[in-house]
Amino acid sequence: MKYSSLLLVFLLGFLPQTLFASAFAILGSTNKDVAIYEPGEEMIFTFKVVDDGEPIAGKKLTWTRTGDDGKTEKGEGIAGVEGLQVTTQMDVPGFVRLQVKAFDEEGERLEGYVGGWGKNKQGKIFFDGGACVDPENLKAGSEPEDFDEFWAGMKEKLAAVPMEAERKELDVSTEQVKVYAVSIACAGDRPVTGYLSVPVNAEPGSLKAAVYFHGYGVRKHMPTGWKPTNAIVFNVNAHGMELGREDAYYDQLKQDLKGYAFDKEENSDPETAYFHDMSLRVMRAFEYVKSLPEWDGKNLESNGGSQGGLQGLWGAGLVEGVSSTNNWSPWCCDLGGDTRGRMEGWQPEYTDALAYYDPVFHVRRAQAKIHMIANYGDYTCPPSGVWTVYNEIPHANKSMEVKQGCTHSYTMKPYMSFTMTPAGATKVGMKDK
Repeated sequence: MKYSSLLLVFLLGFLPQTLFASAFAILGSTNKDVAIYEPGEEMIFTFKVVDDGEPIAGKKLTWTRTGDDGKTEKGEGIAGVEGLQVTTQMDVPGFVRLQVKAFDEEGERLEGYVGGWGKNKQGKIFFDGGACVDPENLKAGSEPEDFDEFWAGMKEKLAAVPMEAERKELDVSTEQVKVYAVSIACAGDRPVTGYLSVPVNAEPGSLKAAVYFHGYGVRKHMPTGWKPTNAIVFNVNAHGMELGREDAYYDQLKQDLKGYAFDKEENSDPETAYFHDMSLRVMRAFEYVKSLPEWDGKNLESNGGSQGGLQGLWGAGLVEGVSSTNNWSPWCCDLGGDTRGRMEGWQPEYTDALAYYDPVFHVRRAQAKIHMIANYGDYTCPPSGVWTVYNEIPHANKSMEVKQGCTHSYTMKPYMSFTMTPAGATKVGMKDK
């Protein structure tokens, strides 16, 4: 028994310390559940440090307030169990951003779950969120005068290339759903490539269809494990990469495309911008899905997140027959917003040429039902841009979930959420996932 106890102590010493670490987090809220304010109205933020979900006292918080009014404020204080309050306001339409850090009694940053897409989900805790003023008055910049003419020309380029498709059935097919690797000839330097799933023995004209687009980056594209038995699904990568190749191919492609879409010289002309070929592939992907005999001819989705959301909104605006689009934190919304005083996101430097690819102008032409997600703390895809896109949708069949304390990769738990519709805010409440 003594030997077993000593062995247990010895083994425990080699387990990760984070297994026994406190589950610290910073929770933030506003004095309004729906954090929308009038110009000049007082905004009161409350920040609590929690350990395993329970508020604790005695930790120092430092905060930075920035905003679309160009103002910056900073401060610090000791949070009690009831939290630390920060009060601010803004006089113009736009967003206020609050970033908060927490420290222990020795001045070290507190650590806990910070989410993200990497392997390490632990790190220095933070709050990143905010509030908005008069967001219905957020306006887009100037649309190119020849916007429709440009896209008519793009569609002519696409039509000049016959839609020749190759598809190869994969061993991940099941008795219910067949899965194919697909390559489709396209205008531009690369084909459309992706994985298509089609239910077995589907009758002609019997299935809805959905096209899904990828976020930013270059990574090996693998077949998705999701194979619905009631729909056609086409999962399309952004680069027209070859499928099923050795890892060295994808490693080299990652190097070749490093920093793609950010080259200002390329972006000085809409014909040379990286988005040029990407948008052609979006249109060709839908052209292909619409040609499939199993498609029902009426239900067609255009979906994605981040860069995938950008492509999803292109699809809604450019492709006839798209019936709905669901996109979280779509990228490059209101690209010129920072030139008009908006807080900048992670995006290519604005050029007049990039305006042809800005979703704010594409959604003006969309007939589809549109749903989006905007995060108050997302400054990869700033909420001001996403909200501006929402404002530019010309019909009432639209909605947008707005989430407090959430960034592009981190979700505060729990977080306050509400959904904007033309009738106002709905579905107001706390969520934990």
